[in-house]
Amino acid sequence: MTMAGRKNTGSASVPLLVLLSLGFFFATYNLLTIVMRNRAVIRSVADDSNRKLLSDPILEMPDIMQKQKTSGSPLHIALTATDAPYSKWQSRIMYYWYKKKKDLPGSDMGGFTRILHSGNPDNLMDEIPTIVVDPLPAGLDRGYIVLNRPWAFVQWLEKATIEEEYILMAEPDHIFVNPLPNLADGGYPAAFPFFYIKPAENENIIRKFFPEENGPVTNVDPIGNSPVIIKKDMLDRIAPTWMNVSLRMKDDSETDKAFGWVLEMYAYAVASALHGVKHILRKDFMLQPPWDLHTGKKFIIHYTYGCDYNLKVKLHFVQAIDRANLLQDRTQPSGLHISRVS
Repeated sequence: MTMAGRKNTGSASVPLLVLLSLGFFFATYNLLTIVMRNRAVIRSVADDSNRKLLSDPILEMPDIMQKQKTSGSPLHIALTATDAPYSKWQSRIMYYWYKKKKDLPGSDMGGFTRILHSGNPDNLMDEIPTIVVDPLPAGLDRGYIVLNRPWAFVQWLEKATIEEEYILMAEPDHIFVNPLPNLADGGYPAAFPFFYIKPAENENIIRKFFPEENGPVTNVDPIGNSPVIIKKDMLDRIAPTWMNVSLRMKDDSETDKAFGWVLEMYAYAVASALHGVKHILRKDFMLQPPWDLHTGKKFIIHYTYGCDYNLKVKLHFVQAIDRANLLQDRTQPSGLHISRVS
């Protein structure tokens, strides 16, 4: 190459280098700007999330769970009940509304089983799909009838053929007011958060059954076993632990006195936490009159509170468990005819 050619090549490369430098500068500037903006957005979202976590315990779940998705998989409704008149009356109403809502749009409701833990068939066997299981040995429940519930689930899961992958644990005092979708999501069952189940406020008692090596007491969800939508294999693992924790709690006088009629609910919450299970907490799962006045888009009415009026027409509340105890030994009043639910 001649000297002239070399000079021309060198002079031509200077503008090219300038253009390359300017292009690199603007690309770097834009990249840094995008990174800084994204950091600000992430920080803002994190701050908002932290505020939500502080103000609403229902959001204390992984981000993917906060979207409150539904799985779409069919769920089997499992209703635990006794052969007492009050329980049978409630079971018939519950089953009636199950049939009303089962096939409506938006429903993932599959089969239905009444798990009768009285040990013997009753006169509703032909009306409601039922499987009979044994109660606890005499005297073991100490008059606390719902202590039979976890033992009933253990037996049912062992002997029944359940086609659905998911199970809804339900109770006789539930009424379906809207078609129920499957609110669970894979390894996260769905549950209703009860305001009176407070593991953190009862840490000294909870620690008797949920030792510190299992993690913080906040791992115990503020729930009972019902309503809960859960995978069948997951419940199969939890149920024996739930039964054992229930019996241990009942055997501990301090725990029995502190938890009273919700002891078995605490037992399920502790048992599921012992298995490392966290629930999606759905406030829209259920409503409880008279505290909730509108059904809206909620799915189940839980009529546990009696709405009674005194002679001054003043409303006061009676727990349903007390009302149930009053009615356990009463026969159906004369002249009252209850027709078969079709």
